[in-house]
Amino acid sequence: MLSKSQPMHDKDFFTAAFVTPSRIIDFKLVQWELLIRQGRKALLLAKLYKKICQSGLEEKIPEPAKHHLSSADTVANRNRISVPMEVERVRKLLASLGLDLVLLKGAAYAAGGLPAAEGRTFTDIDILVPELKLDEIEKTFKDDGWIGQHLNAYDQQYYRKWMHEIPALRYFRTGTLVDIHHTILPPTARYHPDPGKLLESAITLKPGVQVLCPEDMVIHSATHLFHEGEFEHGLRDLVDIHELLQHFGEHEPGFWDRLVDRSIELDLVRPLYYGLHYAVRILNTTVPESVLEQAKAGAPNLLMSRVMDWLFIRALRPSHPSCDLPFSSIARFLLYIRSHYLRMPLYLLIPHLIRKAWKSRFEDAKPETPVFNRGDERAGQ
Repeated sequence: MLSKSQPMHDKDFFTAAFVTPSRIIDFKLVQWELLIRQGRKALLLAKLYKKICQSGLEEKIPEPAKHHLSSADTVANRNRISVPMEVERVRKLLASLGLDLVLLKGAAYAAGGLPAAEGRTFTDIDILVPELKLDEIEKTFKDDGWIGQHLNAYDQQYYRKWMHEIPALRYFRTGTLVDIHHTILPPTARYHPDPGKLLESAITLKPGVQVLCPEDMVIHSATHLFHEGEFEHGLRDLVDIHELLQHFGEHEPGFWDRLVDRSIELDLVRPLYYGLHYAVRILNTTVPESVLEQAKAGAPNLLMSRVMDWLFIRALRPSHPSCDLPFSSIARFLLYIRSHYLRMPLYLLIPHLIRKAWKSRFEDAKPETPVFNRGDERAGQ
């Protein structure tokens, strides 16, 4: 297994503690204060608290720090408890159309009782539906009180013509968001996974509720992370991959044997390679050497591998100034450009970026209706 120790002078105390909880024994209060700020920005404080407790080190947490960690844990627990009610509301709407609910990402982890859901906070429910049913599904949700985002005509057209999901809908009573996907990458993206294969292999948790099979769940998580253009919560998504791999690798017979072959079948071996590579390198995830070798079928050439290492090692850290390495802002900007390039061919991308730059310069200066905040770890307090 590959691994890379974190230098002692590195101020990313959060990742150091997450990978090796025993390091907290040597932390002083000033380091704990910085760790808490880092963990809060990464939306991972509750997960760290659980990991420290599971390691039998809870008594080593200073009392001022324990207050913040336990509070984050309380919020995460309350958040997870609310998931079944929200999932049931969405299930009933889809059932009225004769469709099963297929959950993705955080809601799927919670519904499936996976370790990846423990300590995780989220305020949205991601679902996968047949593309041909999109109009009918959207109308059904809006009739039930789900409200669309305030997007201009161009952004509405962009979502509906080029993206893999329609604009998110928010339930008027609880503020819960639902992201309705008809595939997992934009139709114009470089890779073309068949959403039908994902739906065919979905696993039923209970009547009317499904999640992706273990291999697809990992592959989708990696695809989501490594096609993103914003990495404010990139480390959290990498932790998702880490925990899914550890759980399925231990509890799902044949998981490792199927994983890479499935990614090739779905045309997603490149993002899986990145998911395995950086989970091992940054979080010391245990992955069999044979699987790492197989996944190299998706690796870029040597020069590009070094470039991507330089970029992702900077991006996959807590989004706090203390964790920045030299040129971190440049790395994040280049990955933002890369994400757009992966989504759209140049003949579509260049006009789109020009249009977005114009909008940012001349249109966004006008007052707008506040957008529901999806990424605050304190949501639900």
